[in-house]
Amino acid sequence: MVFASLFIAAAAYLLGSIPTGYLLVRLFRHQDIRHAGSGNIGATNVLRSGGKGLGAATFLLDVLKGCASVALGGLLGALLVPDASTLNMRGLAALCAVLGHVFPVWLRFKGGKGVATGFGVFLVAAPLAALAAISVFALILLASRYVSLASILGSASFPLFAWLFNRIQGNADRTPFFIAVEVAVALLIIAKHHQNIRRLLNGTESRFGAHSAESRTA
Repeated sequence: MVFASLFIAAAAYLLGSIPTGYLLVRLFRHQDIRHAGSGNIGATNVLRSGGKGLGAATFLLDVLKGCASVALGGLLGALLVPDASTLNMRGLAALCAVLGHVFPVWLRFKGGKGVATGFGVFLVAAPLAALAAISVFALILLASRYVSLASILGSASFPLFAWLFNRIQGNADRTPFFIAVEVAVALLIIAKHHQNIRRLLNGTESRFGAHSAESRTA
């Protein structure tokens, strides 16, 4: 059980740690995205520094690696520990995939903020709550044009939506560990936006689409 859990955690972490934004900008623009804009490897900074196509591709691939990590975690759990909760194995994979994206071993543990990958992992593990949270993200972005604010509020709303849909559906399969993972991932994403929160409070945060010498919200 312990070995299988460690194997699932390692596999999900390594899959989540693939630095898609960094690789795409290296491949197509021969640049290091860490030296552009905010220095972040996420989709927003890639979009601002490398073009709309690369930004969209980064977001999509980060979502897909999150989806793949959770699907793989569930499959490996069923094969290696059939008596264990599949939801717990998916939760373990979800947490480790997001940790891999945020702290990738390939980039000295300096990665993205986990928004797209977090959406991807829960798009498989808790799809209704994930779709509701990304809707909050989209509405806040349209209303404020602050990507960081949309990311923070979208992430904060996810555990609430997960609880709400669980109550509506009467789903008894949700485990304390999986609930803890939902909250932990949301808190991790919010914590990674600590500098953005400071700038939002100071009124110095850049809006999406604004022309600025330095993009700092990715």
